[in-house]
This record gives sequence, C-alpha cells and structure tokens, in this order.
Amino acid sequence: MPEGDTIYRAARTLHRALAGGVVERFESGFPSLNRVHVDTPLTGRTIESVAAAGKHLLMHFSGGLILRTHMRMNGSWHLYRPGEPWQRPRGAMRVLVGTRDFVAVGFDVPIAEFIAAARLARHTQLRQLGPDLLGETFDEEEALRRMREQGASPIADVLVNQRVVAGIGNVYKSEVLFACRVAPSARTVDLDEETLRRLLATARRLLRVNVSPGRPPMTTYGGLRRTTGRDNPRDRLWVYGRAGKPCRRCGTPISLRKEGPSARLTYWCPKCQ
Repeated sequence: MPEGDTIYRAARTLHRALAGGVVERFESGFPSLNRVHVDTPLTGRTIESVAAAGKHLLMHFSGGLILRTHMRMNGSWHLYRPGEPWQRPRGAMRVLVGTRDFVAVGFDVPIAEFIAAARLARHTQLRQLGPDLLGETFDEEEALRRMREQGASPIADVLVNQRVVAGIGNVYKSEVLFACRVAPSARTVDLDEETLRRLLATARRLLRVNVSPGRPPMTTYGGLRRTTGRDNPRDRLWVYGRAGKPCRRCGTPISLRKEGPSARLTYWCPKCQ
C-alpha cells in the first residue's frame, strides 16, 4: 500500500503539472464519476490544486468540486505529455484528467469519488483521519491523545491506524519502531509519554526527509525511500524487507511477522527492540 510520502509526492507532482490548467479531457471507469461529468462537466473547469490528506489524494476543481482518490494496495497516478505512450495498459485506467500540457492517469485506483467542496469538512473518512504527519502543521497533542486511547493495543497496530495518526504504513511502522528501539508487540498503554513523543517525532522526520525537494519534478514516485541515511541503495532501510538478514546494529537475524486479514508485515530486531 502506498504510504503517506508516496501520496504526498504524487500530489505535489500533479499540482506542479496541472494547477492552473483547464480540463480538456476527462474519462473514467467509474460510472458514478461519469454521471457527475455528464451532469456538471469537468471539461472547462480549472484545476485549482492537488493535495494530499494522509493517504488520500484530493484534486480541487473550480466550481467547488473535488476528486478524492485512495490507492489502497495497487493504485497509482501517472503523468504524461499528450500523445506520450502509457507505461500501463489502457484497461488499467480508472481515471483520466487531461489539460493542454499534461494527462494525469490513475491506474488501478480502487476508490474515487467527487465531493462538493462545501461538504469536504463533513466527509466521513477524511473527518476521522488523525493528525497528518506530513501536514504543514502537526497537532502532536491530539496525536498523543488518540494514541493513549488505544490502551493495550500493540504499538505496531496503533502506528498504522489512520484514525490515530495519518501517513504511516508497514515500511515506516517497522523503521520507526526500530529507530526508537521499541518492540512492535509493546502495549501502547505501557509506553511512557516520552517514548510516544519520540515515535511521532521520528515518524515525522523520516517521512519529511523522503519528500524533501530535489527529486525529479515530474515523477509521481521517486522510488527508494531511505531511513538509514546511507547512499548505497542496498543499505537504505534498517529492517523492512530484511527478514533473516543480520541487524545493521547488532547482527541478530531480523524477524518477520504477518498479521491480520491483510497480512500486514512487521519487521524487527529481537535484540535491539
């Protein structure tokens, strides 16, 4: 599943390319989106902005209309010049928004809907999101309050609960817990406030580092997120994807556990954590 940094970069790239442009072409595999387009056409509207809200991507159009997409496991946004060959088959196209200069294509997007701007604040999924780690402002106190409400829940589950704090997925969950030397099975209620604050600060720092300027400006995903700070791509992560390999700190083999109906992956070092 794309994590908060992936969605943030995609939104930033789409905003750079599309904001201020007039929609000249709209297509969708979603009947509900097509009905809106027939009743109140997207063509002729100006794309005002594209922004991320946790793992949701919001494309704002003139006339008070917003396109919300969520990538789930396999969705992605691609950006092309008109006439440029697509990297994915046309059958995977679920949403297409084109301007004079660019064509944005959402492939395998499982969730897409139009929302009236006036109703955005009341949207159920968006309203329930916890503080966004990549937001311009971050309400740490509210995030702490929501974490404490989780009681005996394992901290690994709490970190990926988007209603507690938005933006963390399996990769950052494992990397943050390792960086803070916290066992993924630790009960949240047993962790002191200093540890909870350190987890939030570390998550925010790692996410922000991986969306820092300098990546290709027209690439929706720059690839290879890093948490170790090392230049070698093979050394870019501390524990994620390294089951059975030696811990980069102590040499102990990294452990792996799959949890829940979605088989969420958690990697950790039994000795360091």
